[in-house]
Amino acid sequence: MNLGTRDYTSLRTPTFGQKRQSLLIRAVAKDSPLRRYDWILVVAVIALSLIGTLLVYSATQPSANPRSHLIKQLINVALGVILMVAVSLLDYRQIRLLAPFVYVAAVLGLAAVLSPLGTSVSGAKAWINLPAGFQVEPSEFAKIGLVLVIAVVFGELRDSGRIPAPKHVAGVIVLALVPVVLVEREPALGVLILLLLMTFGMIALSGLRLRWVAAMTAAGVLAVVAVFKLHLLRSYQLDRLTSFLHPAADPTGTGYETIHSKIMIGSGGLFGTGWLHGPLVTASFVPNQQTDFIFSVAGEEVGFAGCAVIIVLLGVLIFRALRIAAHADDQFGLLVASGIALWFGLQSFINIGMTIGIMPVTGLPLPFVSYGGSAMFADMIAIGVLQSVHRRHPVFG
Repeated sequence: MNLGTRDYTSLRTPTFGQKRQSLLIRAVAKDSPLRRYDWILVVAVIALSLIGTLLVYSATQPSANPRSHLIKQLINVALGVILMVAVSLLDYRQIRLLAPFVYVAAVLGLAAVLSPLGTSVSGAKAWINLPAGFQVEPSEFAKIGLVLVIAVVFGELRDSGRIPAPKHVAGVIVLALVPVVLVEREPALGVLILLLLMTFGMIALSGLRLRWVAAMTAAGVLAVVAVFKLHLLRSYQLDRLTSFLHPAADPTGTGYETIHSKIMIGSGGLFGTGWLHGPLVTASFVPNQQTDFIFSVAGEEVGFAGCAVIIVLLGVLIFRALRIAAHADDQFGLLVASGIALWFGLQSFINIGMTIGIMPVTGLPLPFVSYGGSAMFADMIAIGVLQSVHRRHPVFG
């Protein structure tokens, strides 16, 4: 007698198609982290990184093994994306708790560079050698450490209803001077200038009364004048800061990079000579063309149109960071997103400015475009922090 058959379909192992469909459903679910991402920001960052990788490959063609640079940069981008995703999955309140540790780690890294662990490249002791031919540059991570710790100090004040006073600003300046002094000892003039400008910008955005902001601005101007009058800069640093005004005065010395960079950018015209077809790039017309002067490579090979695309993508990145700041839940989120926007905005302006002769040559890379692992990792971590602030995912309750 047939008592009925049992249905075993529910006990079967899900097929690959069912698993894929399940993952897809979870990815687009209302509470999925992916739904909370700023995808316009992600697309801009990935586009800049891919454009940069292509330009790095072209810029390193004159080297003995350009493919190794290409592979390293692809690895840098891939690891950077992993870091971005990992950081973005943290609640930004967790990042707030970790901020002092990130700052201390960055300072210890800068101190380690000045020890026997540090390695000198082109006169600057700014790197620590790692296995497999990789190097780490702690000054790149000092940027994110400084942004985070300043945001914590001012964020706690503003969230408790207090307006920052001069004593709080003095404390922040002391925190900033620790990495600034260590960076000056390397020396890395570009990073030093950037850290100072970022600190000033975040203080101005902290809610400090305007009269104190004006007083601090005046004090900053006097400090700059004093640095020049008292000859506190090294001679080559002074030459770099002043040669961009009259590069033709020393065309084979301090003005060489500026003059040749402008020639390279101008030779590209509207649409450029084509990728891998830049004769000046092939001739290594400008030193450090895969790092500090990657925008010059873009100028020759993809022309004005390609350079405009890079600038627009950087503009989108900065705009999205400011938008995230405007929609942040608290003062820490607002300040950290604003600080990152300042970082990318200032660094992009200084880098592009030095390639077209309106800023001094200071050795700052173009975010996401220039060759280098440390810069890429620090930049991607910053994007992860922005995504964390944007998502506002409540981990603690």
